[in-house]
Amino acid sequence: MCNEVPAPVVILLLLLLIQDASVAYHHDSVKLIKFADDTTLIGLISNNDESAYRREVDRLVSWCSGNNLELNAQKTVEMIVDFRKSTVPPPPPSVMDSPITSVESFRFLGTTITQDLKWEPTISSLIKKAQQRMYFLRQLRKAKLPAQMLVQFYTAIIESILTSSITVWFAGATVRDKQRLQRIVRSAEEVIGRSLPSLQDLHQTGRQSSAARMFDPVGISPMSADWFWTCGACVNIPAEDDPVL
Repeated sequence: MCNEVPAPVVILLLLLLIQDASVAYHHDSVKLIKFADDTTLIGLISNNDESAYRREVDRLVSWCSGNNLELNAQKTVEMIVDFRKSTVPPPPPSVMDSPITSVESFRFLGTTITQDLKWEPTISSLIKKAQQRMYFLRQLRKAKLPAQMLVQFYTAIIESILTSSITVWFAGATVRDKQRLQRIVRSAEEVIGRSLPSLQDLHQTGRQSSAARMFDPVGISPMSADWFWTCGACVNIPAEDDPVL
């Protein structure tokens, strides 16, 4: 964890398909994340110097232009994570001479990320989906399905929702939000008549599994582990026992 006030982080979400490895970041303070048709550019701003970040944005725009890809500025957004007390937001960069919209939150791979790094929007969405699926669990119980089949249904249909990206948001969730999630688990236990893994246990299991994959020298590139710790430093992600932001 950082004892200093974390530097601001800018996140640029681009909607395009990139399958060419030739597009990559060229500065240590900027990271390019590609997944399917989503491309995200993350920049760490130090001493109010955002030149490296803006150069990477311009380089990406030029790369797309040179490879017959056109960026849609209307679907490109920028979010700034900055916990300093006195801040003046920098002007957003432009794409194809169109200014990029600055937002307070956006969805990334199904998870809502907000400027204050609080997870209530994501958790509320997960709870709503899980509650809708609880109806089917009760119907199966009425149909007198065996408890083992009910457990399998819960694991596949409800628990998978509750644990979506749990290694990202659980440590930063408030006590109230964790209790809201755990109530879904207790309701399922009452319907099934069996004990089920708590979200705390599932988070611990998921974290250990993620750590094992991260430091696997065969399946993960050396950059991945380094970037994990870089994120933890620059964004100041709270540890499990730290006070919630």
